[in-house]
Order: sequence, then C-alpha cells, then structure tokens
Amino acid sequence: MSRLFTGIIGVAMVATVPAAAQSTRAAEAQAKADAKLAKALEGRTAGEPVRCISLSSVRSTQIIDKTAIIYEVGGKLYVNRPVSGASSLDDDDILVTKTSSSQLCDVDIVRLVDRAGHFPRGFVSLGKFVPYEKVKTAG
Repeated sequence: MSRLFTGIIGVAMVATVPAAAQSTRAAEAQAKADAKLAKALEGRTAGEPVRCISLSSVRSTQIIDKTAIIYEVGGKLYVNRPVSGASSLDDDDILVTKTSSSQLCDVDIVRLVDRAGHFPRGFVSLGKFVPYEKVKTAG
C-alpha cells in the first residue's frame, strides 16, 4: 500500500512540473505583452470607454499578442481588450472585420486569419474601446 501511495505522489509531482513551467511561460508572455502595450501607450492618458469607433477613420491597427487590439483613429489610439478569444490574438494575424454599419462596435466579432497560409485562426468578440490621447504639455 505504501509503494502504491509513493508511486501516485511521484506521478503527481512529475505531472505538476510541466504545468508549472507552462504557467511560468504564460506569465512571461503576458508580462511581455503588457510591456508592449504600455510602450505603445507611453505619453498618453486613458479616456472614457466608448462602444463604437468609425471604421472608415481607422488608419492602422496593431495586435498585442493574447491581449488587445490597438486602433489608430486620428491622433487617438483606441485599445480594445476582447471579451472573449483574446488568447487567439497573434501579431502576425490579419484582422477580418464585417459590420452591418460604418462603425466597429463592442458587439462585433473580428475573425483572425493566418498571414502566411491565409487559413482561419479563430475570432475575438470585441469589448469597449478605450481612447488614449497624448498628454498635452503646458508651454
């Protein structure tokens, strides 16, 4: 009985090691993504979240891996942290957006397509858009 118990404990400990390593890699990847997002927003302050942005005014987009999508609209950056599917975000993907209006809203779904093979990689359900504007300096 004692050998069986020891064997079970040994197997459980071995199974825990890869999970712990995976958790550490995930935490490191998230810290890297958070740092990339912070760098993109450096010198800007957050405004009140909005439900929609004008799709025709979007000048560029940037994906922050497994975290957010940044939409550049005029001088503002709008950060969208999807309410679901964010773990699918990869900065090498293409965003495919279909809307029923001229606006991109927090109820819309954005498909992700692999840039190299052009095969579908998943989708994200958008959340609210948080505007970030450059801090105006007194002068």
